[in-house]
Amino acid sequence: LVLLPRAGGRGDLRAFVVAHSHMDVGWVYTVQESMHAYAANVYTTVIEELMKGKQRKFIAVEQEFFRLWWDMVATDTQKQQVHQLLQEGRLEFVIGGQVMHDEAVTLIDDQILQLTEGHGFLYETFGFRPQFSWHVDPFGASATTPTLFALAGFNAHLISRIDYDLKADMQKNKKLQFVWQGSPSLAERQEIFTHVMDQYSYCTPSQLPFSNRSGFFWNGFATFPDPPKDGVYPNMSLPVTDANLHQYAQTMVANIKERAAWFRTGDVLWPWGCDKQFFNASVQYSNMDLLLDYINKHSGDFGVTVQYATVSDYFQAVYSRNLTWEIRDSQDFLPYSTEPFQAWTGFYTSRSTLKGIARRASSLLYAGESFFTQYVWKHPEGSICKCKALKQLQSLRWAVSEVQHHDGITGTESPKVKDMYMNNLMYGMLNVKKLMASIIFDINNAKKNGEVYSSVYTKSLGKPDVDQYVVVYNPLAWNITTFVTVSVSDEAVSVYDELGHSVPAQVQSSVESQSTYDLYIVVAISGLSYRKYSIKPLNGKHSAFIGRSIKYKRRDLTRAHQQSQRLFPVVNNCYQIVFDQNTNLMHSITERETNQTVQFTQEFLEYHVNGDTTKGPISDNYLFGPNASAVPASKAVGLEVMSGTLMTEIRQYFYSNVTSQDYIYAVYTRLYSVPEGYDGKLLCHRIEQEYSVGPLELNREAVLRTSTNLNTKQLLYTDNNGYQMQKRPFKAYVNNTVARNYYPMVQTAYIEDDTTRLMLLAERAHGVSSQGNGQVEVMLHRRLWNNLQWNLNNNLTLNDSSVVRPVIWLILGTKAATNTLYRTSGLALEHRPVVMFGALSGDKSKLPRQLQQNPVHDSPVTVPPNLHLQTLSIPGWRYSSNHAEQVLSIRMGRLKEDDADFSRVLLRIRHLYEVGEDPVLSQPVMLDLKSLLKGLGSVTAVEERSLTGTWDVNTLERWKWKTAEYTGKKYFNSTETSEDYIVTIHPKEIRTFFVYFQVQ
Repeated sequence: LVLLPRAGGRGDLRAFVVAHSHMDVGWVYTVQESMHAYAANVYTTVIEELMKGKQRKFIAVEQEFFRLWWDMVATDTQKQQVHQLLQEGRLEFVIGGQVMHDEAVTLIDDQILQLTEGHGFLYETFGFRPQFSWHVDPFGASATTPTLFALAGFNAHLISRIDYDLKADMQKNKKLQFVWQGSPSLAERQEIFTHVMDQYSYCTPSQLPFSNRSGFFWNGFATFPDPPKDGVYPNMSLPVTDANLHQYAQTMVANIKERAAWFRTGDVLWPWGCDKQFFNASVQYSNMDLLLDYINKHSGDFGVTVQYATVSDYFQAVYSRNLTWEIRDSQDFLPYSTEPFQAWTGFYTSRSTLKGIARRASSLLYAGESFFTQYVWKHPEGSICKCKALKQLQSLRWAVSEVQHHDGITGTESPKVKDMYMNNLMYGMLNVKKLMASIIFDINNAKKNGEVYSSVYTKSLGKPDVDQYVVVYNPLAWNITTFVTVSVSDEAVSVYDELGHSVPAQVQSSVESQSTYDLYIVVAISGLSYRKYSIKPLNGKHSAFIGRSIKYKRRDLTRAHQQSQRLFPVVNNCYQIVFDQNTNLMHSITERETNQTVQFTQEFLEYHVNGDTTKGPISDNYLFGPNASAVPASKAVGLEVMSGTLMTEIRQYFYSNVTSQDYIYAVYTRLYSVPEGYDGKLLCHRIEQEYSVGPLELNREAVLRTSTNLNTKQLLYTDNNGYQMQKRPFKAYVNNTVARNYYPMVQTAYIEDDTTRLMLLAERAHGVSSQGNGQVEVMLHRRLWNNLQWNLNNNLTLNDSSVVRPVIWLILGTKAATNTLYRTSGLALEHRPVVMFGALSGDKSKLPRQLQQNPVHDSPVTVPPNLHLQTLSIPGWRYSSNHAEQVLSIRMGRLKEDDADFSRVLLRIRHLYEVGEDPVLSQPVMLDLKSLLKGLGSVTAVEERSLTGTWDVNTLERWKWKTAEYTGKKYFNSTETSEDYIVTIHPKEIRTFFVYFQVQ
């Protein structure tokens, strides 16, 4: 219980001194370098110091560092002490995820993954469940985050980095605290009290008026690569002595009073720490002890009391004052600027390759989890070692969690740290590919020496004289019809399914290499199922269609306006795309159902940016600082059209001038025609574009600008984390208007007029903007160098000479039509089928029996189109679902090194639509979980849990903060799990369950 001071005015200020260390999981230094130089010492010395003084407290944030310390450094005594300190409330885990995730460019699935990964460890090891956030460093705040933290059972949310002018205004008007209803559909059910840090943010202000040395950082600053042998660190603050004690106290009290004026209560959050602090906790606490004691002895004179505190202590004090708080709606805090010429909108695109790999890894993990879960329950007699398989999955869970850090997927890290993330992701992906290949082998009892090389994303096959096969797994819980691409060495091939029936396919010369061909195979696969296709050297009857090439003359764009247009169409059942032969550019698109034609042109432009700080604002990993409008990047365009029965591919090459040898940009636009007997609704309605961008010249930022005649009034819509949409009206600013109107597109962006909408769907994050009426531009790549000393010191200059190959799907149509398509299409792009390759040489009769007879592998798992099966996995946690039992077993020391628990299946289901978004798809859905999962076995029990699994939702009671709308009722939970396993899922809900099956 928190004892409140006497009611009264400002004479009763109480400062909560929250000791913390902000530990970036990669940024300038790798995780290993950080552990060695300072991170391990933080936990070792903090635990030791907390044991020495009952009043001392500390908060621990990023679990990746804590877990490495716990597993590799901590002694048994230290582990006992951690348990004791947690019970006493003097050590507190806040957030509890593996990292402090970025909010702008991360996908909701990956935010949930990294949070669940950390929470599972904390609950299993300590029975501890974090209830507060500490999002002090992400660059801007998304409206998805408060909803996630509410769903995870948090009582309050804390952010810091929001627009400088907005923060100043909120500070002045005491509006830094509010109740945030991040989701319009979930509204007050998942609202959360939110605290925005004041202008001093999370670091202690270190100016001392009585000394030219900094204050409050008595351990100084960490050194790399090694801690100093003599223990003397640079910039150690002036120690507290009898001579300066009063002056130190005056400085601290003055800062507390300055901050108190910006908040409604007399409770002041006073963060004590900064980046890489508390590696020598002894000198920190011994100085601060003297200071706090002195202030409290003279609290009558100072008008302030001070205490060591956790985040929980602070929020408990504010909550117990029982004030009525303003409500904030679902508007986010993006983009983020720190001063007039510093718009942090460059990182939406920085290191595009890393952003792409992070998302590919995430979607491979998603596929691997459900594939393994099905294997465990459908094939209990299987020969694969489950513990090893779980370790393979865990390596990718860890890597995908790690890169969500706010200096990871953001692209704001040094090159060696980028390499660390990449290596960890590639290692995890390789593990999961191996696991999936070995499951296929095991299920089909194939000869163990049969040659299979699972290469999920490298599309290569061996010699054409052997029969090759591809196994294609659909990780989504819907039936899908799509194309998969395979590289072959000869265009004379045929494709067959498991029953020996011919499968429609098209083969054509490859975009990427002169010596190979791209084979496009139509696949129709039910939910969470796989099919096997064999590719054989040609036998006359059933050969794949061959795509034929027409090459057009390269066109000089500078002269094109002098000629009349020469238009030619490319058509499928949904669209007619018209190109102009004079320019080789797109001219218009007609949506055939409504016969609506939209003028439609695309061009590559470059923003030229400054790299010399003496000449003005710069661009870097974080900032986008264009010094003028974007300029066209090419003066000539080449065109080749590959047309075939199933697909037409338009290849456009952009050259800096008519005589250039090499192109810098290319667009491959694909329009699909679906054969009879296949459901091609999604496939027909997407115009697929793949881009090739780079290598760029230095200090160039490349955008693809799409211009239409839609009267959009420059209104853009972009998503928050693939979860919900935000409205982005164009805003004019005194300075930096271009950059401040850039927003992150994680998965979706669109523009529209009264009747027609143009939708963009992405497989990695990009910056996106509407710089003119009817326009949308996507930043695809950046290459920068600047001479800002801080950037040079930390190797943060983004000299990225790579070629990037992002993919965007375009959907054009009425609002109603695009509404029914874009959620499922976005997920179909995110979770494209996983393709595994192999070759079976020699005798055909050796084909596994089951593959010959049974094309449909067991019963599929299918949900309606407005629901998404967000998670189906076996986490392996060993904790009890019953909290009292879990706490008792930890206290009794029962949780030694048991094997993982394979009996608990984690299931998450998300409703994809907002209330009122669509007359049909926005309805609640009743789902019978027993019937949904019958293919895996007989369901014996279902428990509904909080988002990360650590709470039974029936016992979870979050704090109810008073608002004008709501005067203090407890939260109600939407737990309608009836006895017969039927649940009703309402718009935008994410429901989490533990499912248990009858053991066979």
